[in-house]
Amino acid sequence: MSMNKQDTQAIIDEILEVYPEVAREDRKKHLMVNDPESESSKCITSNRKSLPGVMTVRGCSYAGSKGVVWGPVKDMVHISHGPVGCGQYSRAGRRNYYTGTTGVDTFGTINFTTDFQERDIVFGGDKKLASAIDEVEALFPLVKGYSIQSECPVGLIGDDIEAVAKAKTEELGKTVVPVRCEGFRGVSQSLGHHIANDTIRDHVLSKSDQVEFETTDYDVAIIGDYNIGGDAWSSRIILEDMGLRVVAQWSGDGTLSEMENTPKVKLNLVHCYRSMNYIVRYMEEKHGVPWVEYNLFGPTKIEESMRKIAAMFDETIQAKTEEVIARYKAEWQAVVDKYRPRLEGKKVMLYVGGLRPRHIIGAYEDLGMEIVGAGYEFAHNDDYVKTVPELNDATLLFDDASEFELEEFVKKLNPDLIGSGVKEKYVFQKMGFPFRQMHSWDYSGPYHGVDGFAIFARDMDLTLNNPCWNKMQPPWLKPTEKETELAKTA
Repeated sequence: MSMNKQDTQAIIDEILEVYPEVAREDRKKHLMVNDPESESSKCITSNRKSLPGVMTVRGCSYAGSKGVVWGPVKDMVHISHGPVGCGQYSRAGRRNYYTGTTGVDTFGTINFTTDFQERDIVFGGDKKLASAIDEVEALFPLVKGYSIQSECPVGLIGDDIEAVAKAKTEELGKTVVPVRCEGFRGVSQSLGHHIANDTIRDHVLSKSDQVEFETTDYDVAIIGDYNIGGDAWSSRIILEDMGLRVVAQWSGDGTLSEMENTPKVKLNLVHCYRSMNYIVRYMEEKHGVPWVEYNLFGPTKIEESMRKIAAMFDETIQAKTEEVIARYKAEWQAVVDKYRPRLEGKKVMLYVGGLRPRHIIGAYEDLGMEIVGAGYEFAHNDDYVKTVPELNDATLLFDDASEFELEEFVKKLNPDLIGSGVKEKYVFQKMGFPFRQMHSWDYSGPYHGVDGFAIFARDMDLTLNNPCWNKMQPPWLKPTEKETELAKTA
């Protein structure tokens, strides 16, 4: 790596200097120089309230529940209880692909809202919520169930969504789940994940004993894969090639019945640990279902994860897994041979959500690229504990970075490629830096699996090696008219 620990620390110190003393002391805890050998690197402060006045790119608790965990469950209607805006901006933005006929048996890309007005804030929205469920039931009779996703005003005025949910469950004979995910709760979308997990536990998994389901010795469930751009489908290909039977996907392209069946599987496979670790821990304690994390970004991690998963089953699965790996190697080696010469040695800075700053490191490294900075929007301490060993010594590590910090990091690190979210995308493109939107794959994907790795490598090459970057100049660096005239006369 081109920088050492002193260089990286100097970058942190210089950036912190602009803050007032109180803010400086707070932000200092969130910025670290990576040192895999030191215990102190594992103590970066995370999951804390963002500092007032310092811009954050985090989402809210509602976003974690509606936008991540519950929203992709395709055969349920997820009602945004509150003003229309939250539901509209959480509708289909993450590209959770699904099979089915929209408006008939699948509903993920439709915005259902109670559309709060001033009178609802004054008089309450319980009756409006009940009427909304009745209206949806009449329009879409194949709906399997409902979730009520409460927005900020609902928590402030005290609507009794639990009473409405209970009454409608009895009246309709369908699962109606009240989710207290008001946006102001917690410090980020992370609490929304936890709240959503708890409501799945109480309102969905509580019914699993009543469900008839024929099991096999090789049943697994994909947990925490939201099928962005078809990711879960690419993961299924690998798992089924290994001889396993995927009986549930949580929650991309997932259904209510799949969720109810999950406690009967032999193994839960956790992709997004941050958003779903709570529910797999519960299933392990309550139903005795073990769980294991996996990572299918890039050949190195695919091979490692396949063997880790196979080790949980018998020799038949293990032998088949080795055969599949041998077959896959030719496929992904062809991708490496094509794109690595074009990407070798390029530097990447990452700032994404709950798992990707550590999960996608291996895929970049398989292509010869180097991670020079990485951070999370809403990670917890255990996420950083898992990230530290994946990064090189002296890599810049940051938590809940402000927009100012991100811009300064980019100026100092001068990465060849930035992977972050849509709110950061256009700032860095205007600065002349190649950028990939790594929350929803920039309208591409999948990036998981063997076929996904080929798409990932192609997209990184198309982005980084696009000739447009050499022809761009940030607006603030362009000469003024007076400077242009002086240059002509000089």
